[in-house]
Amino acid sequence: MGMELASIYPEARVAFNEADHCLGFPISSLAWEGPETDLNDTLNTQPALLIHSYSAIRVFQIYQPGFRPSFVAGHSMGEISALVAAGSLSYFDGLKLARRRGELMKLAGVESPGGMAAIIGLDIAALDKICTQASTSDELVQVANDNCPGQVVISGSSDALVRAIKLAQEAGARKVSPLAVSIASHSPLMHSAQEGFNQAVKASPIQPPEVNIIGNVHALPLTTIAEIRQDLQSQLTSRVRWTETILYLIDQGVTHFIELGSGSVLTGLLKRISKEASGFALGSPADFEKFFQG
Repeated sequence: MGMELASIYPEARVAFNEADHCLGFPISSLAWEGPETDLNDTLNTQPALLIHSYSAIRVFQIYQPGFRPSFVAGHSMGEISALVAAGSLSYFDGLKLARRRGELMKLAGVESPGGMAAIIGLDIAALDKICTQASTSDELVQVANDNCPGQVVISGSSDALVRAIKLAQEAGARKVSPLAVSIASHSPLMHSAQEGFNQAVKASPIQPPEVNIIGNVHALPLTTIAEIRQDLQSQLTSRVRWTETILYLIDQGVTHFIELGSGSVLTGLLKRISKEASGFALGSPADFEKFFQG
């Protein structure tokens, strides 16, 4: 994760070195050499994703010094990366918050184990209804990620998730894929992490954004420090409204989207939300060379 970028661009290597110093352990070695099981542990994955995104931002600035996007947005943990890009959080403070978020979510997963499943072929309204039918007062499941039309992730307690999967199949879902996780992200099962994360967000020196940032919870601009704190805190147990986020940006006249960091998942989702929008994923030296040199 990010090794090629750091081997070619000194700016990216500095970003990884700074992360090692900030977090107090060689996360760069973990990102580049593994073991993969440790990197996939959410307390490491979350800061690692931010490091790669920030490294890509630094490289982008080499090619386009002074460039300012019209908007920034991030999916789930990516909201912290977007806040760093928007100047609301320093890189160091973003790393600390991402690490703390991962720690608290891991603990919540141990205290309240659950699961997640990707549902293909049903719309949000149908899945909201299915999740309501599958939930009880003690066993809850809800939409966690509205990724794009026809691709939704649900999350919650194991038994409620099983019931929701069965109902989704009966309702004609084209594909149902339980995810290999024990953490029910963006669901009420994260409640035990809420107080700790609220304190972490409150302690973070957040500044007014220099660039328009769209929040996950309401898919609308976050214009004040209070709004940013509230969105960060609320998204721990709320759905990621990614489809609505992209549609809002398109409605504002955005036509070109750049995904900075690991992989091209969001660029793939963009194509399913709008055929007119253009998306570019930049996370490796080859990506940057192709994008800027054609």
